[in-house]
Amino acid sequence: MSLLGDAWTAFNEPLIGGWSRVGQHVQMSLIALAVAGTLGLLLGIACWRLGPVAAVIAIGIGNLGRTLPTFAVMALVLALTKVSLLPAVVGLVILGVPPVLLNVYTGLRTNDANVTQAARGMGLTSTQTLTRVELPLALPFIFTGLKSAAVQIVATAALAGAIGAGGLGNMIQAGLSTDRNDLILAGTIPVIGLSILVEAGLSLLARLTTPTGLRIQRRASTIQGRMA
Repeated sequence: MSLLGDAWTAFNEPLIGGWSRVGQHVQMSLIALAVAGTLGLLLGIACWRLGPVAAVIAIGIGNLGRTLPTFAVMALVLALTKVSLLPAVVGLVILGVPPVLLNVYTGLRTNDANVTQAARGMGLTSTQTLTRVELPLALPFIFTGLKSAAVQIVATAALAGAIGAGGLGNMIQAGLSTDRNDLILAGTIPVIGLSILVEAGLSLLARLTTPTGLRIQRRASTIQGRMA
């Protein structure tokens, strides 16, 4: 039997419970992405509102998120709480916030100021201008941040198996401890597949939600940049 066939057999072993592990992995990733996306959006807006100090704050948080080792954060929270799912989610959220924050901030900062002024001139409040004009214009950047965060979270969630949080990481951990390549592949292949599906799904969602005029404008700007 081929190695892939062995991996499929291992994935379906009753004691391994491959499909239940996939469900745990997806659940953990969705919770972390939802929290990271919300925090990243709010912090990105806050940094943009702060003005000159925003860049320092945004870059500082971004660098901090990249510097902190995710597994070390998971282990620290596990030692403090003794709850397996919470440390995994906390570690993944810390990993996912920076790309969302930086892209939200960049998208809002690079919006055309004339459009914002026109919205204010039409009588829209600051909140209405943000939700109806500025955030929709920044959607391409926001989705770029979400895609980056989602792929990192799905891939890194495999580390949660080492602290007993479940997911596909448990299969990889079991394969490493028992020297079973079929189990390692049974865990890693779904992680890769989920990462690809998440990126493709968010790319499609970004295309469907971005205004057509904005897509055409950005495509034209990209073509002009290449020709320059």
